[in-house]
Amino acid sequence: MNLDEAQRRQVAQWVEQGLKLSEIQDRLAAELGLRLTYMEVRLLVDDLRLTPKDAERPKPGAVTLPGPAANTPANPAARPAPTPPGAVPAKSAGVSVTVDQVARPGTMVSGKVTFSDGNSAEWYFDQMGRLGLVPQKPGYRPPAADMQQFQMSLESELSKLGF
Repeated sequence: MNLDEAQRRQVAQWVEQGLKLSEIQDRLAAELGLRLTYMEVRLLVDDLRLTPKDAERPKPGAVTLPGPAANTPANPAARPAPTPPGAVPAKSAGVSVTVDQVARPGTMVSGKVTFSDGNSAEWYFDQMGRLGLVPQKPGYRPPAADMQQFQMSLESELSKLGF
């Protein structure tokens, strides 16, 4: 595709702004009257030696939710810091959820959870979308409040990862 210098600068500016290739394709059609396929836009950007910016993906890690006492407006500094992967959170830290980088066999996604009382379990979603919880201590049942925190933090963490 032969573009004049002004059109090349415009495409470079769009790439610098962080537009996706499909957005650049739309702008070429709307603003410059050039109808190109997605592949042609991709090759054009490559020919101009431009590198589109990728959106940063959140890295799998730990999410720690504060306990009810730490979430008061009077004491915002009492919020615990996120727990690094593999670390054991303090017993008063609330519920800590981690997502495995590689899912357990037979599951779509899996990870670990540590409840506010210090007990931990492995969690998973099977291929049917059912949530499973395997406590380390046989017969352990987490408190209802911890289960609510677990489900909310799990939903939040999985949505960050695109699930």
